[in-house]
Amino acid sequence: MTDVRTKYVPPSSSLTGFNCPHCGVLAKQFWYNCYSKPVGDDETPHVWLPDEAEKADFSGIDDPEQQEDLKKWVRKASTGVPFFDGADKYVNLNVVNVHASKCHNCGDIALWLHDCLMWPTSHDAPLPNPDLPPDVRADYEEAGTILNLSPRGAAALLRLAVQKLCAHLDEKGNNIDEDIASLVKKGLDVRVQKALDIVRVVGNNAVHPGLIDLKDDRATAEKLFGLINMVADIMITQPKHLDGMFNGLPEKNLKAIERRDAKKA
Repeated sequence: MTDVRTKYVPPSSSLTGFNCPHCGVLAKQFWYNCYSKPVGDDETPHVWLPDEAEKADFSGIDDPEQQEDLKKWVRKASTGVPFFDGADKYVNLNVVNVHASKCHNCGDIALWLHDCLMWPTSHDAPLPNPDLPPDVRADYEEAGTILNLSPRGAAALLRLAVQKLCAHLDEKGNNIDEDIASLVKKGLDVRVQKALDIVRVVGNNAVHPGLIDLKDDRATAEKLFGLINMVADIMITQPKHLDGMFNGLPEKNLKAIERRDAKKA
């Protein structure tokens, strides 16, 4: 039987379940048709900006609860993120070939034009390891969005991600080669060393032309995503799970282990 935790189903307009482009979880997706109503003659849509949303004044409304609901609504609208609004029940125009899917797990919606996922931006890169630090994950996901358009650019961003990952592993984060050498001295797993060196060399040559030309080599750039996930799994995820299991041992056993290690020291 396939493990749903490891199975990946790409988002598709012909499925009612796939890996959500927002949270990454393989979950049921609910589909919606889209409708519209006229804004008004010679009018344009109102686009809420963050500063405007913060200054919005609803003091003229007597109900404090309604005031708070309106404040939340304009703040959410000012983020630019699409969401469902149930305020308008009557619409009169069906927007053909525009649909929305809503994830059962996270509740976020995705927007589709015909059979193409338009938002959030889709890519074919593997989902990032959830334990990647936020700044590393940001570079990883940005690299995924340009993978099809520019494998060289994706590889360069992944090299930057590795540089930040080294800093997260208590290295300086200024020189990847020196950071890897330092990690090796500390007993770095040889698999991790090789993975880091591959991303370092390929990413560097994507910025400074050398032996590896990534202009048309999407496959090579794509493999770098998996290498970064592997490094995160070995260096972050596995130790986290081990620490959690160890700390979950009974207190008397933990104290016995502490006394044993104290004798060895």
